[in-house]
Amino acid sequence: MLIRLLRAYLRPYRKPMALVVLLQFVQTLAMLYLPTLNADIIDNGVVKGDTGYILRLGGVMMAVSLMQIACAVGAVYFGARTAMALGRDVRSAVFNRVQEFSAREVGRFGTSSLVTRTTNDVQQVQMLALMTFTMMVSAPIMCVGGILLALNQDVPLSSLLLLIVPVLAVMIGLIIRRMRPLFRLMQERIDQINQVLREQITGVRVIRAFVRDGRERERFARANTELLDVSVGVGRLMALMFPAVMLVVNASSVAVLWFGGHRIDDGSMQVGALTAFLSYLMQILMSVMMATFMFMMVPRAEVCAERIQEVLDTESSVVPPTASVSPPAVRGLLEMRGIEFRYPGAEEPVLRGIDLVARPGEMTAVIGSTGSGKTTLLNLVPRLFDATGGSVLVDGVDVRDLDPVALSDAVGFIPQKPYLFSGTVASNLRYGKPDATDEELWHALETAQARDFVEQMPDGLDSKISQGGTNVSGGQRQRLAIARALVRRPEIYLFDDSFSALDYATDAALRAALTQETAEATVVIVAQRVSTIRNADRIVVLDEGRAVAEGTHSELMKTSETYREIVLSQLTEQEAA
Repeated sequence: MLIRLLRAYLRPYRKPMALVVLLQFVQTLAMLYLPTLNADIIDNGVVKGDTGYILRLGGVMMAVSLMQIACAVGAVYFGARTAMALGRDVRSAVFNRVQEFSAREVGRFGTSSLVTRTTNDVQQVQMLALMTFTMMVSAPIMCVGGILLALNQDVPLSSLLLLIVPVLAVMIGLIIRRMRPLFRLMQERIDQINQVLREQITGVRVIRAFVRDGRERERFARANTELLDVSVGVGRLMALMFPAVMLVVNASSVAVLWFGGHRIDDGSMQVGALTAFLSYLMQILMSVMMATFMFMMVPRAEVCAERIQEVLDTESSVVPPTASVSPPAVRGLLEMRGIEFRYPGAEEPVLRGIDLVARPGEMTAVIGSTGSGKTTLLNLVPRLFDATGGSVLVDGVDVRDLDPVALSDAVGFIPQKPYLFSGTVASNLRYGKPDATDEELWHALETAQARDFVEQMPDGLDSKISQGGTNVSGGQRQRLAIARALVRRPEIYLFDDSFSALDYATDAALRAALTQETAEATVVIVAQRVSTIRNADRIVVLDEGRAVAEGTHSELMKTSETYREIVLSQLTEQEAA
């Protein structure tokens, strides 16, 4: 999976990669040439006392060293740029794919896991690419070149390499084999840390209100300790790897000096050749150590690549139409025919057999007990989910065939939990209509009963809004979300229990202003509060995923026992009448 990911996203950078390989090749050859020059200086300069020869070859060594440094700097520069570009492209690809996901796919992965995959997982793959360009490319060249040049110095002594290299490879392979499952577990533990942190930061008010600080500390400590335990296990294996490699390196040096000393003693080898052989042995083992360091990173990067590829290979259940169409005339007529929705693997559908028509100039309300499927029904219109049965039509066109831009322009959706982005009041209101004027923003705020508190803010429309809108109250957040939808002036308004945080006076004023503002639009309201929807032109009552009744408030009070129970749980008989 790692190779597949790298091959796909490094393809546009073939030229920089080729340049990196060339520079690494030249600098490795220069590094390999230096011990040979050193041996030549010892055997033909130092032993014979030829100072001129030493100076001449010393100058050559200096030039070779400068060339090696220049190539190494160039290789690191282009390798780093390519690795950073890889990280940028993979992050962008993961982000774009997540943006295509429906709520179903987001729920399957989890927000904390998607954050980890987009950040930490991509960083691990990026670091592997960086270390490959700066170290791993030169390692095989150095290893093969060192072996050839060691053979050139002394063939019998080179037979030690037949024992040293396989022993080192087997030791490294056994350690890495145990690392891979631990790295997968480590990434899952990071997911858990992110999840706990996200919940605690988001729900800090609830935690303090119930004085559960101690419990949350214990919960975080438990998740932190689980990550620590896995990290310690990985650290032990890493701590074992370097001493094992150094043991082989030092034992090899002793063996070379022992056997090389005997060969010098019997005249089969010169001192300079032994010095060069030792240098080549160190270079060979250094290349193996570089490969070892890389192999330590590969298991984790491979796990991260699998997690990234899992996101990239997941297709959204909400698929854009292959040949999108636009309605002949945008009027805002909303129809639902035989709607059924079932979550994957669920035994029973959440919604079944629902027929609903919402016409322009009318207010259609949906009410029902908790869990009856009201929010799910509304989510089918802007295609946050796709119905598993039946069809949702806007102006006679199935939303699955409708041009996504046309659908977005036609529908203004105010979710049950309104979300504001970090920025200003104006930037949030212009989210759906970037070219909206200040007059349009103030008009939307006035309709949403939000003008008064925005005017009281220090900078008016330019007042800061924190992430999620946490620096404003719940009711203010709902009114700003309603104003954001009003700025777009869509043909269909979907209010998903968007008045729950408002007091009765503000609720009544807002509904009165909305009646005038949306007089020609289609309005669908999901609400728990009967007073919000009692004047609707049509009320649909949901019970366990079915539409059990439909009519006006007065009609349903007479014909629907379910609706009557809901009303009387909130109002008296006189108030209901």
